[in-house]
Amino acid sequence: MWIAQIASCSAGRAIVASGHVSDPASARPAVSMEATRRRLTEKQADTVDRLTRAAMDVLSREGFAGLTVRMVAAQAGVGTATAYTYFSSKEHLVAEMFWRRLAAMEPPAGDEPDSTARVLGVLRQIALLLADEPALAGAVTAALLGTDPDVAHLRLRIGSEIRRRLIEALGADADLELVETLEMIYAGALVRAGMGYASYAEIAERMERSALRVLRH
Repeated sequence: MWIAQIASCSAGRAIVASGHVSDPASARPAVSMEATRRRLTEKQADTVDRLTRAAMDVLSREGFAGLTVRMVAAQAGVGTATAYTYFSSKEHLVAEMFWRRLAAMEPPAGDEPDSTARVLGVLRQIALLLADEPALAGAVTAALLGTDPDVAHLRLRIGSEIRRRLIEALGADADLELVETLEMIYAGALVRAGMGYASYAEIAERMERSALRVLRH
């Protein structure tokens, strides 16, 4: 189940996008924006950017059920075969879109002295990442359930990045059992939001309350 896969990483250490393992106490690493399946030249990176932008247009118009890699390629002015060299499936494409938004999002300001406030800030920021993009939010929930190996790789990237942010917010002496509990809270909350049980703003509030109970225990 993708909740468990996103919420699970090697204890106390995070695999950053480049594939290297980083110490959570170290400075925030630069996050690679290269596509999942290959290292990119400047021209190839531009093609991937065009495809992900086009995917958002098609997704807004057709929904996830109607989205196809072929339609995205046509929207981007790229050959279908070329598109498939970068993205193995529509699930892979949507998962990459979410990863890129997460990786590009700067963590909340780190000058807050209270670790509880820092953690709540991280969780709220993640919960609201797709609040203004409901079509993408629903698609991400569906896409991350995919069995595509490229999707599985992105689940690890996403989970590792969120875990790194939580550990950074908690501090160098972070309790890893607490980190795992927080991961399960946000993963479950985001699934509920993606399935339409509540708005992302409402889910963010509920998630904060749940996390606060754990943090104050």
